[in-house]
Amino acid sequence: MTTTPPSHLRLTTVDSETTVRIEIQGDLDFDNADQLLATANGKLADNPHLLDLHLHFAGLGTTDSMGLSILLMIRRRATEAGVRLHLDERPSALDRMLRITGTLAHLTALPTGGADDSAGAEEQHLRRGPGDAGPDHSA
Repeated sequence: MTTTPPSHLRLTTVDSETTVRIEIQGDLDFDNADQLLATANGKLADNPHLLDLHLHFAGLGTTDSMGLSILLMIRRRATEAGVRLHLDERPSALDRMLRITGTLAHLTALPTGGADDSAGAEEQHLRRGPGDAGPDHSA
């Protein structure tokens, strides 16, 4: 029997005055997900000029229900702060989880958007493909 050691979560942040990028490597699960929430909350609280929060998932391992819960909390706090949340470089497993749970449109919607904007965000992502950054906010 082979056991796989837990994949620890490693977060790397890159800050500018209006943008924060958090690169996520490892598993976003019950054991580790609270680290991402603490980091995101700190960035939202410490930077009053923040406009965009990018979560970069290229190095993501697995995500469980706790990881999904943390993403929803980050979305809520970003919206309260008037900050756009971007879910960049989502692996197909994360995309599938977000679609199955019906949270993809909510997580990628504009902060001030209503139901129409939520549907539009997912539609934009589908047109551009899963490797592209979050919704196009240039329109």
